[in-house]
Amino acid sequence: MLQLYPANAGESLEFSKIKQLLLEKCRCDSAKERVHSLRFNSRLDFIEKALLQTSEFRSLMSGNDYFPNDFTRNIEKELQLLAISGATLAGPQLLLMKDLAQCIRNILTWLQNHNNLYPQIQALADKITYEKEIVKIVDAVIDEQGNVRDNASKELMQIRMELSKQRQNLRKVFETIIRKLGKQGYLADISESFLNGRRTVAITAEHKRIVKGILHGESDTSKTVFIEPEETIELNNEIFSLERSESREVHRILAQTTASLSGYQPHLLSYYHLVGLYDFIRAKAQLAVDMNAFMPRLSAHPGINLIKAYHPLLYLNNKRNNKTIIPTNIELDRQQRILIISGPNAGGKTVTMKTVGLLQLMLQAGLLVPADPNSEMGIFKQIMIHIGDTQSIEHELSTYSAHLRDMKYFMDFANGKTLFFIDELGSGSDPNLGGAFAEAIVEELAHKHALGIVTTHYLNLKVMAGKVNGIVNGAMAFDEEKLEPLYQLSIGKPGSSYTFAIAQRSGLDDKIINRARALTERGHFKLDKMLLQTEQQVLQLGNKEKDLNKLLKENEKLKKEYEHLNDKERVHQQQEALKLQNKIKKEELDYLREMERNFKQIIIDWKKSENKNDVIKNAESVLFKKKQIQSNQSAARKADKSFELVGGVPKTGDLLRHKTNHQIGTLSDLRDKTATVMIGKMPFKVSIEEWVVVRKKEEVKKKK
Repeated sequence: MLQLYPANAGESLEFSKIKQLLLEKCRCDSAKERVHSLRFNSRLDFIEKALLQTSEFRSLMSGNDYFPNDFTRNIEKELQLLAISGATLAGPQLLLMKDLAQCIRNILTWLQNHNNLYPQIQALADKITYEKEIVKIVDAVIDEQGNVRDNASKELMQIRMELSKQRQNLRKVFETIIRKLGKQGYLADISESFLNGRRTVAITAEHKRIVKGILHGESDTSKTVFIEPEETIELNNEIFSLERSESREVHRILAQTTASLSGYQPHLLSYYHLVGLYDFIRAKAQLAVDMNAFMPRLSAHPGINLIKAYHPLLYLNNKRNNKTIIPTNIELDRQQRILIISGPNAGGKTVTMKTVGLLQLMLQAGLLVPADPNSEMGIFKQIMIHIGDTQSIEHELSTYSAHLRDMKYFMDFANGKTLFFIDELGSGSDPNLGGAFAEAIVEELAHKHALGIVTTHYLNLKVMAGKVNGIVNGAMAFDEEKLEPLYQLSIGKPGSSYTFAIAQRSGLDDKIINRARALTERGHFKLDKMLLQTEQQVLQLGNKEKDLNKLLKENEKLKKEYEHLNDKERVHQQQEALKLQNKIKKEELDYLREMERNFKQIIIDWKKSENKNDVIKNAESVLFKKKQIQSNQSAARKADKSFELVGGVPKTGDLLRHKTNHQIGTLSDLRDKTATVMIGKMPFKVSIEEWVVVRKKEEVKKKK
């Protein structure tokens, strides 16, 4: 069986909601019980069989072919009674046994007529044999309403004939009495009634002593009494005796019929299990139709190659609301084991991760998955997840402590047959320390050959793809012009968190945003900006390619139309205009492609280079305006005229010069590598590594 960590992993991936949808599709209790006991298998043959059964039934339903599995009643108690010696089933219960047997007969006939068209569905009934005696035994004594037939025995027929005769006599006598008492004016508003199983006349209270018979009761107002007339007492007694005889004979017949059926109890039990199984498969197929789910190609090796995959719950919700849903393509295998997904908050990172996890659970539970049938999915032995806030009040664990507890389990038990999902790895701690731990954890999981997805905002995790074998980046696209996520996953490159863009979208004051930019570590900010611009350029490149393809198609269409024109000069002029337009578009496309190659090379250099400053300088030549570079060079010349380099360990009160923009400030506070530098009257938190100690040249001259 598939092992899940933690125990509520299925709940976190929302598999319980899939089970609830499946329950609603089941018609019989036996199928619902199968849903409740649904387990995640790790044997390829079991999973493949379950998927093939569901896929065949889905195909059957799409062809408008009707599968005659119509028995949906719960008869577990009746089947248990049938196995007990001396037990007696009532007429309606015996009729259910007949209906079950006839349902199996119809199913076997249907399978025979379809001549192995659905081999997996037919294989379920290979060992089932239809016992026609079951129907004969019940039909001989029970009618279509579940009553014992008159001819079930000679004794019953005689009793019922005599009973019918006596009831007819009673009716004639009673009608005569009613007419007589009516003429005498003794009857109440209601002329007759039944009390204690006896037919009585309703007499006004003042005449109750005049009418002879047995008093059976009176009305609530005591104005009416109910009397069994003296003339009908003997007939009623005779009828009562016959009814008791009838009841005894009916019970004897039912007991005898139940005993005759008891020998077929194993067959009926297998029939019941089979119709429940077929109803369960039908429910899975119906759910697959609703979710547009199919059977992917299966692999014995752990791995995932999802093509046009959807989150099933999101797909159903969007379908109800007539909204479009963007599919996801994800591949995890031995060479590409861990996917690091980065990008903006609310951009779809967690949904993408949950989609993969939920679809894997559905597959190993024998359910079809909403993805292209050309997708390929392997079988895992373990699924481990860490999604959401795992803070535990009961065990006094903070969010980060609980996070480390889960990571310890991952480190202890993850292997090459493990699929893991970690949302916001390293969050809840100091960014630098959390990022370091996160990098160490991902590196260890990669060495253990586990497959999984990690979402993060940490820059150091984004640059691991080029350093650690088996790790690949993925980015959630973001439209910076509209300031909204696109919910599209792009494999092969990291994504920007769009922190400042999202802050701008939220309406935060520009002053605050600009201040935050100034306080951001410069190297980190530059690389994040590079990622942001790369992503936007790639997005624009894709749009340009779409526009160009559309334009080429329009040109081809126009070209065909122009061939039919008589004015050759006009055709020539229009063709020249189109060529010029295509040339302009091609130049734009070439420029964007060149920019994309430069951006990708910058990211590769950042991952591999030990000297990050060289990479930043190269990036500046591509990303930043020349005026900015010239401004920095001018500031450097001015600083060289007034200050000279001293070097050494900076102390409070020293003059410092920034290595890049050559600003001059005074060191007012130093803690580890973080310092406070006063530039004018404004304090700035900076990294001390970006500053060097200098002194004014005038002071040097005075000393000399």
